[in-house]
Amino acid sequence: MKTISSLLLTCFFAATCFAQSIKRLDNTTIAPQALTARIQQLMDTARVTGMTIAVFNRNKPVYVRAFGFADKTTKAPMDTGTIFWACSYSKAVFAYCVMKLVDQHVIDLDTPLVRYLPKSLPDYVFDKKTRGYQDIREDHRYEKITARMCLDHTTGLPNYRGFEEDGKLKIKSDPGTLYGYSGEGIYLLQFVLEQITGKDYETIAQEQVFKPLGMSHSNYIWQKAFDARHCLGHDTAQHAYEFDARTRAHAAGSLYTTITDWDRFLTAMLTGEGLSRKSAAAMLQAQIPILSKKQFGPEALVYDKTPATTNIFYGLGVGLLKTPVGRAFFKEGHSEGWGHYTIAFPEKQMAVAIMTNSDNGEDIFKALLETAIGDVYTPWYWENYIPYNHATAKY
Repeated sequence: MKTISSLLLTCFFAATCFAQSIKRLDNTTIAPQALTARIQQLMDTARVTGMTIAVFNRNKPVYVRAFGFADKTTKAPMDTGTIFWACSYSKAVFAYCVMKLVDQHVIDLDTPLVRYLPKSLPDYVFDKKTRGYQDIREDHRYEKITARMCLDHTTGLPNYRGFEEDGKLKIKSDPGTLYGYSGEGIYLLQFVLEQITGKDYETIAQEQVFKPLGMSHSNYIWQKAFDARHCLGHDTAQHAYEFDARTRAHAAGSLYTTITDWDRFLTAMLTGEGLSRKSAAAMLQAQIPILSKKQFGPEALVYDKTPATTNIFYGLGVGLLKTPVGRAFFKEGHSEGWGHYTIAFPEKQMAVAIMTNSDNGEDIFKALLETAIGDVYTPWYWENYIPYNHATAKY
């Protein structure tokens, strides 16, 4: 009888938590029902196929909901246990994992990575389907690259060599001097960690992150158990893309996870769980100012800010933002059919995590963030989160 009473009390408490108003950055509140209605309106207007979202107050999720479809064709509903391809959310998890290894003295942030290797970096040549380093043999600037530079995107390496006109790896700026988002930098650090530990990155991530944080539905390699519970990415017409089930762990972009598992990771980021105070603080410390007009595309090479005027910086694995209500950290995830965004305000103990399986998803981020927690500070233009029907400012 005592057990039943305890269970009923727990259920009542959970229901009460989800029924109470959500606090916002400007000290106003919004009722969960009103937020739900607004989200549904935004999704219907912008034709967003599916979404999961979590809103945090006091560093805990107080609103976790799923909307729309996991697969538009079959009408399979989205739910909070649905597996998403998390895209570049992968990089934030990787950074946390690296900082745990820093705490364990496995690697140092500022030691050149080549010092951990038994031979010169360009001597590592892989098969054609993987990434070797022979292209930068004559550019000895690679000898200066450190783990810190990989995590704050200042290696000088491109995002991916496949995006280059000649398809070759190159160092485009002096390491440590300029922000340039780089999946190649993340992969380089993954490679070095695998050499140091003698373990593949999936194993490292399970040991350092997923198991300690209870992220039981998260992997960097596709699992057979995911087949019946994952969502598909959709284009702007809500047609499904072919799903990419990775068979090799890629720290920059092969994470599969659910909104509830991501909530556990975000809680750890907000509270510093699992890290030393020094490492937790380092992740959220500005490493490099961001001066570009946009993060990607031609305007990524247009510098409309100075170190004195910018409010956007990069930490270790996450972007940072200076706002009138305190500092914030953020991380995005993007690929064809997928648009994700998380922003957290540690001093306010508030956050929003969004995962969508739609090319239209990012069109509603600006309005959704403003509604959910009063976040009018997200650098939406820099992120290219251009609102739906922006020309008339209507949603």
